Amino acid sequence: MPTTTLPSLAVMHLQVQDHIAHLQLNQPERLNTMHPAFWRDLDAALDYLQRSPDVRVLILSSTGKHFSAGMALETFANPDFIPQDRSPEGRAALSEFLWDMQQAFTRLDNLRIPVIAAIQGGCIGGALDLVCCACLRYATQDAFFCVQEINIGMVADLGSLQRLPKLLPMGMVKELAYTGRRWPAEAALAQGFVNGVHATQDAMLDAAMACAREIAANPPIAIWGSKQALQFARDHSVDDSLRQMGWLQAGIWSNRHVMESVQATQQKRAGTFAPLEPVRHFVQLDAEPGPGSAPGAHSPAERIAS
Repeated sequence: MPTTTLPSLAVMHLQVQDHIAHLQLNQPERLNTMHPAFWRDLDAALDYLQRSPDVRVLILSSTGKHFSAGMALETFANPDFIPQDRSPEGRAALSEFLWDMQQAFTRLDNLRIPVIAAIQGGCIGGALDLVCCACLRYATQDAFFCVQEINIGMVADLGSLQRLPKLLPMGMVKELAYTGRRWPAEAALAQGFVNGVHATQDAMLDAAMACAREIAANPPIAIWGSKQALQFARDHSVDDSLRQMGWLQAGIWSNRHVMESVQATQQKRAGTFAPLEPVRHFVQLDAEPGPGSAPGAHSPAERIAS
């Protein structure tokens, strides 16, 4: 069975309470920049959150003055990180290296629970790639966003140029990508990129937590289905998405959940709903025969091979 023990993290802090997970970037002295420990922690946290049956929503926040200044500059001085651009083989390896990094953020995008990002101060470079993967975004008045990569002579390559056009008018995306200018929170609110702007970090986190509680009060399977439908509709035609909706609804429909929701509303109480099933990795399943297996029994594949 999946572990229920919270992962040990080096540069982040993860806690779970009342079905709400809160993952905080926790290196304010380094402006919460992204270095190898960041990627390891993110991978471990997402693995836990994806598999946990108890978590219904994730709040992603940060500590200190800035949400994150993006990729740590010293990372670019690491000989193991510097792109090997002198041969086609090296450039091919770079493509695979970037794909591996991109998949970390894609895992956040595809997490089976909703993700709420709470952003203060600078959200720069890779940090913008990160929050583009959230379902909802809240910001402080002093928050700003920046496609920083163009300011250091490179193309943003971890997802913002691919996800922002799904969230903003293309003209706005191009302006941000070509200029590298700071985009303040109030302007982001006007364009619908953030859901709310708050005077202080505490007020922003309170708003994010209030939203998370509302989400966590609903049937987890219905929230899962809603996210599946929205993610599919984002990347497919209306016709294809409607067809997918029929298959999705047929697969998860529950009269019991609907009646419980209605009765809970009428009785002014919290609804009681089953959690999502734990997610297990196939490679971690017990390979030994289960109880009741006949001694010497073989699988169909083993019988064919013999």
